[in-house]
Amino acid sequence: MNTTRRDMGPVFVALGDPTRRQVLEALAEAGQASATTLAARLPVSRQAVIKHLNVLSEAALVTAGRAGREVLYQVRPDSLDAAARWLTDLAAFWDRKLDAVKRAAEGGSPP
Repeated sequence: MNTTRRDMGPVFVALGDPTRRQVLEALAEAGQASATTLAARLPVSRQAVIKHLNVLSEAALVTAGRAGREVLYQVRPDSLDAAARWLTDLAAFWDRKLDAVKRAAEGGSPP
C-alpha cells in the first residue's frame, strides 16, 4: 500500500470527537476566527473551544497566529488532504484485495 509516512493517528483521534468536528467546520466556514468567536457559534464554552483547538493544533489540523491581543485560528487543509489521501489509498488497497478474492471464488486465478 502506497501511503504517506506521516502518522495519521493524531488526526483521526482529533476528528473522532464530534465537538472538535463542529469546531473545525465552524472555523472552515469562518476562514479565520478566535476562540471567543467560535464559542459564540457553538454550544460549548470558550474554555472548551480552546481545549479542542489545542487538540486540533497538536494534530496539525489548525494553526494559530496573533493579531494584536487576539489569537486567530485557521484550518490547515494540507493535513486534512493527507488524511483523505491515506484513506483513499487504504480503500484502494482493500478494493484490490477483495477483487482478488472475488476472482478466486468465481474460479479465476488465486489471490
